[in-house]
Amino acid sequence: MLVDADPQGSVGLSLTRQSRLLAGFYDFLADPGIPLDRLIVPTRLETFSLVASGQASDYESGSGGNGSHLARVRAFLRGAAARGFDLCIIDTAAGLFGVTGDIIASSDAVLIPQQAEPLGIRSVPKLLEGLNRLRVMNPRLSVLGVCLTMVQQDLAESREAAQALRELLPPEMVFQTQIPRDGLFVRASARGLPVGVLEEGAGAQIVFDSLRAEVEAKLEPHDSQRGY
Repeated sequence: MLVDADPQGSVGLSLTRQSRLLAGFYDFLADPGIPLDRLIVPTRLETFSLVASGQASDYESGSGGNGSHLARVRAFLRGAAARGFDLCIIDTAAGLFGVTGDIIASSDAVLIPQQAEPLGIRSVPKLLEGLNRLRVMNPRLSVLGVCLTMVQQDLAESREAAQALRELLPPEMVFQTQIPRDGLFVRASARGLPVGVLEEGAGAQIVFDSLRAEVEAKLEPHDSQRGY
């Protein structure tokens, strides 16, 4: 299950144009009495469901968070587990403020996507420091690492930014897989489909299969420690 916890709702809009009209994650935070089944949206793939960001708008300014919604975020995740979902991926707003902090404090693991651009790279160490502070609230949190995205191999500045990040962080903190900037992603969003199911998406699917393998390898020791 993919949960769109970014108030802008970009993930939901990329998969269903009706997502702006759907109740979703922030509505549950406002009223945890809403049945979770009302929020889960099936997609064209039987094994993939979506929860939109929802109609509640008072979180857009970054209100809440800092522990104020921990109980409700955790209730949402318990509800997802009770309905048999093997994996719940939550896309949050950038940074560690507001509800994003509560989500991370309720999660088993966090993956940090980072655009291969010079200004963004410089902010990564501060973000990692903030994640370490959140471990006080969530000692089991596993920081899987940083995944470089929108990499443009034909642009020297993008290549140099990617290399700078690899030199800045320990090797195990940066995924080997890089996500390129590709027009296929725009095409997939326009059609409301994952890029891998497009006829011309085989190459992109290989990249994401590689990323999935890296994530699974990082999660396996974490899961064995927890006993499941």
